[in-house]
Amino acid sequence: MTNRIDQPRKLDLVGNPIHVGGVGTGHEGTLHYRVGDGHDEVTGHFNVGGGTGEHGQFHVQADVGRAKFQVDRLLIQVFEKSPKDGSEINVVTTPVLYGPRIVPGYYGYREHKVVKGDTLSGLAKAHYGDPSLFKRIVRANPDQISDPDKITPGQVLRIPIGS
Repeated sequence: MTNRIDQPRKLDLVGNPIHVGGVGTGHEGTLHYRVGDGHDEVTGHFNVGGGTGEHGQFHVQADVGRAKFQVDRLLIQVFEKSPKDGSEINVVTTPVLYGPRIVPGYYGYREHKVVKGDTLSGLAKAHYGDPSLFKRIVRANPDQISDPDKITPGQVLRIPIGS
């Protein structure tokens, strides 16, 4: 194992700041991070372990509040820079969903277990007061919803909540 991202997990809903945690090692104990959507990115570095070859836990808060992200899905990357040529090595990537792009004032989500008779428009009306906002729920659950006309009892959907 070289570097690992334990938090957030794949397709987690995240807000600002994004908390990134895991285990890693880097040249002289330094790792770098990047959070981006292909249009804008936030970068930084941090120390981990005692030096090259020693693994240690890390936790970084990436302030992405000023980024101009254009899509919901972000990639979080943690990597080492090669001491030989400065290239990025041992890169690990986790895709996440950026809640503030889905719901204004995003601060978290509720989980809803689908029961017989539920519809996305009904859930949107119950949580947002407007059935036409069902796309928020679709965007927050890309691994659960492939067709917005088909949700099934037993599915656990994330309902993003904002101010």
